[in-house]
Amino acid sequence: MSLRLYDTGSRSVRTFEPLEEGRVGMYVCGATPQASPHIGHLRSGVIYDVLLRWLRASGYEVTFARNVTDVDDKIIAVAAERGVPWFAVAEGNQRVFTQGYDLLGCLPPTIEPRATGHVPEMIVLIRRLIEKGHAYTAAGDVYFDVKSWADHYGELSNQRLENMRPTGDTPNEDAKRDPRDFALWKGAKPGEPSWETPWGDGRPGWHLECSAMATKYLGAAFDIHGGGVDLIFPHHENEIAQSRAAGDGFARYWLHNGLLTVDGEKMSKSVGNVVLLPDLLGKARPAEIRYYLASAHYRSLMDYTDAALAEAVSAYQRIEGFVTRASEVVGAVEPADAVPEAFAAAMNDDLGVPQALATLHETVREGNSALAAGDEDAVRGHLASVRAMAGVLGLDPLSEQWTQSGGDDLRPVVDALVAVALEQRQAARARKDYASADAIRDGLTAAGIVVEDTPHGARWELKRD
Repeated sequence: MSLRLYDTGSRSVRTFEPLEEGRVGMYVCGATPQASPHIGHLRSGVIYDVLLRWLRASGYEVTFARNVTDVDDKIIAVAAERGVPWFAVAEGNQRVFTQGYDLLGCLPPTIEPRATGHVPEMIVLIRRLIEKGHAYTAAGDVYFDVKSWADHYGELSNQRLENMRPTGDTPNEDAKRDPRDFALWKGAKPGEPSWETPWGDGRPGWHLECSAMATKYLGAAFDIHGGGVDLIFPHHENEIAQSRAAGDGFARYWLHNGLLTVDGEKMSKSVGNVVLLPDLLGKARPAEIRYYLASAHYRSLMDYTDAALAEAVSAYQRIEGFVTRASEVVGAVEPADAVPEAFAAAMNDDLGVPQALATLHETVREGNSALAAGDEDAVRGHLASVRAMAGVLGLDPLSEQWTQSGGDDLRPVVDALVAVALEQRQAARARKDYASADAIRDGLTAAGIVVEDTPHGARWELKRD
């Protein structure tokens, strides 16, 4: 079964056919780092990481570009409020975004371009639009003339031009030819960052940057453009308009992930329900948070609750528990070269992660049955399949991402000390000194170490909240 993806542009599920066989160009709208990332940003990061991993697992060489909007109205406003430089706000928060993506196991993009580093490309794009009659200057700004693209404007968002509201994106609305025209370039204002252009000093409009950066790194036409559903209009609609009006084919498939609410409400600072990564880390480990964020279908609206996170934690631990027990019985087993057909079919059906996870958990159940029956050959096969499927989702418990904690990891030291204690406990049990054996176990429990007696000997793990 070939990969099929829901394309917002055609409002249908389409068979994915890349422009160049074996290669994929993918652009995803990244952060506007005016604040630290919330759970919605992290969900988007995980979703497109799963897509990236599946494309690569399917044999594609992927060039993945994810931009950073490091200058815009919100960043400037936050900087003014705090009395710090605008670039300090953008840089500081972007580092937190990167740390969050890394912590949740998101692979780094091939290129992560920043708006401020691509002003020359934006100038070229503006010049092309002006020369083709699709843009004009007014009161120090440059605007896209939506009526010049009226036959196509609104196709992505399924709207008609006559029903659209004024953009309200500059203080110079009266200078526009049409109130729905959007700013490509904003004239310089006191105290704001600016760059020199043929049309005067100023800074980029929000939409212009993505068109300039996507085509610079992926070409005039490329395969996939992704982002949240909240970006369909006006951001992505305007990207398409300015790019195609300039003569670029631009993106062929438009993917949009659903938003995330909290206890049924939209996240808002005024409501006080914004969930940040540190809030989650007090309730779950990074791998468990990733499982939660990946588990729903990418196009669905996801509602965060503590109970839902707890369910995801339990689900991931079932996978982890099998992998750990199976590895202790049969030793090191590498991931299988291919995932089961049912898993592949689910992933190829518009990235059907919920159905793929169902296949993964069914394999875990079969693996546990094989463990109980002492069928080591079956255990090896199930373990290899589980690791392969979990690896595609970035959730393999034995991957380097989840097994290493940095140079100061004390696991080997703790492991050695616990091994000594367990040997002493086993010796006490052998001489039928059960009081001493229980005392050793109780001491380990008090230290946060859970001991489980198995047919293959005692095993331990750190107690989890």
